[in-house]
Formats: sequence, structure tokens, C-alpha cells
Amino acid sequence: MAQIILKDVTKSFNEEKVVKGLNLTIKDGSFTVLVGPSGCGKSTTLRMIAGLEKQTSGDIWIGDKCVNEVSPGKRNIAMVFQNYALYPTMTVRENIEFGLINKKVPKDERKKLISEISEIVGLTDYLNKKPQYLSGGQRQRVALARAMVKKPQVFILDEPLSNLDAKLRNQMRTELIELHKRLGTTFVYVTHDQVEAMSMGDEIVLLNKGEIQQVASPMNIYQDPNNVFTAEFIGTPAMNMLNYQDIKVYLPNVNLQAGYLGFRPEYAEINHSQDDQLTLPGEIITRETLGSEIIYKVKTSAGTIQVKSYLASVEMDNKVNVSVSFEHLYFFDKQGERMRNVSIGKKPLVLEGV
Repeated sequence: MAQIILKDVTKSFNEEKVVKGLNLTIKDGSFTVLVGPSGCGKSTTLRMIAGLEKQTSGDIWIGDKCVNEVSPGKRNIAMVFQNYALYPTMTVRENIEFGLINKKVPKDERKKLISEISEIVGLTDYLNKKPQYLSGGQRQRVALARAMVKKPQVFILDEPLSNLDAKLRNQMRTELIELHKRLGTTFVYVTHDQVEAMSMGDEIVLLNKGEIQQVASPMNIYQDPNNVFTAEFIGTPAMNMLNYQDIKVYLPNVNLQAGYLGFRPEYAEINHSQDDQLTLPGEIITRETLGSEIIYKVKTSAGTIQVKSYLASVEMDNKVNVSVSFEHLYFFDKQGERMRNVSIGKKPLVLEGV
């Protein structure tokens, strides 16, 4: 196991800087997820840690060693990619064993390692089969076993589940979480899927345009976002974000220098107005029934918002009032940065008209 430290790491391709002065500590034994939209620099960061890309500037430490000039094969890292990169002419056993042979591991030790790892990932019955006869999930397990058998300090996983169907992705997410707990090794995982990030990581690193937006546990990054980008990226549906100028006249503190007001869809209630709430009259546009929950899209004069409800459905043609308690409102300045410790008074906030 090993912690990973990035100090002022940058990466440029020609004139374009895709990673901008990254400072990050990935804790020893953690399951850290790098998440963000396409092009945010997460895969490039992963490849720099692995040594597959050379950083333009800055230092990368793995454990107590600076690895700037260390080749990928000597960084004691194992990678699992989106495409499994299995050898089609080799059996499962041979795919797993290949790296061990190159490292000149004795035959008896290879046999013991393969048996042990195959049992962990559920491949014992498939060792003599070739990849073409395996399902997508089984191929992914072969790729994991091939990485695990090296017993690395760090596992690096670059969107390893993106080629699987939804049901299998859910299953493999659970298996990877259990595998991490069993191995106790540092996992660094890249995904663009925030649901995957929230369900798997014990620490999330949210990136945008080559810069870190926030580093926190899943619940902290959800409940305490640092900025508008984090608030809108993390959460399904996304946080509702309204322009403060559209509603400030209805707030007790009219002198608040805010740019945006946000609230989570699940903290909004339909037709349950009380004191100490912001209330927005509106009209339901659409309704998505998702079994245990219903997602409403509601048009108001301040903008279109979403409400997540676990109660009985509301008829489509109804005019409604959407209410949110003061304590569940988030305020952001004009640059999109979070404003904390905002006091907005004790009387109801009412936004009238549609």
C-alpha cells in the first residue's frame, strides 16, 4: 500500500494546458475516485500517476519515492483499463500468468498465486477457457485478476465498467468495493459517472477543466458543495440553481450580495407550505415515475426546477406551490463560490406569480 502525492502537477499538449497545477494527496489504502465531465483531465492525471504520460511540470510521489523519472513497470502499479486488453489466443490462466512469467516468478509460486486470486474473483471454473467464451463481466474479472496477481502498491482503474450493461455494472461496483476492503490496497478510480463515484469511493476528487473543484467524502461533497459546479454536478437530479436577482426582492435580507440560490430536489415539497420556507407557485410540466420516487419538473417565474417526491403523485394539470425550508437553501456569490453562514431571517419567503 502507498499514498500518492501530486505537487503542482501540470500537463500540456502543444499549447493546451489540460491539467493545471494539481495538488492532491491520495491516502494510503483509500478508494479514491477522480470524477468529472469529459475533457476535465481525470484520465490524463491517472496516466501521469502510472507513468504512461510524462507531466509537463511538478512532482509525483508514490509512497516515500518521487517517481518523476521512474518507468511505468517499476512504479509497482497495476492498471485496469476500459478495454480489457486480454490476449485472445491465451486461456484465462495464461492471461493471468503472463506478467508473472515476465517477472521470472517460479512456477510453483505462480500456480499458488493464480489459484488464490482466481478464487477471490470467482474465476476458478474458467481458467482453461479463452476470452471469447467469457461474458463481459468475466473478462473484466480476468483483467482484475491479472492486475491483482502482481500484488501492487496501487491499483489504477480507468473507467473499467463503462463497457458493461447497467445490471452488470451495478454488480461489478459491489464486487470492486468488496475487493478493495479485502485487499486494503490504494485504489484510484476514474469515471465520468457521478453515481458510480458516489456509490464506490470513500473520497471523491471532482475535476473540471484541469482543476480540482473539491475533495471530500461522498456525503460531504453532496451536502456541503464548495461552488455551483460541484452543486450541479453531484446529485441526481442536479441541484436546482436560480439566479439570485430573480428572487432577491422576496428574501428578508435584500442586501445579500449573492449570485445564485440553490436547493436539492428532494428537500422541496409540493403543497406543504409552512413558515420559514421559500415558496414558489408553479405548474407541473412533466412527471417521471421511478418506482419509489417521482421526479417533477415545475415551471416557475424564477425558472424551471425539479422536485423529487416519495409521496403520492400529484395530478399533471394541478397548479402547485413548491416549498423549501430556509435551512436547505444554498447561496453562492457571483463567481459561483459558496457563501456560508448566511442568515436570511425567520419569516416566510414567498415568490408570487408564474
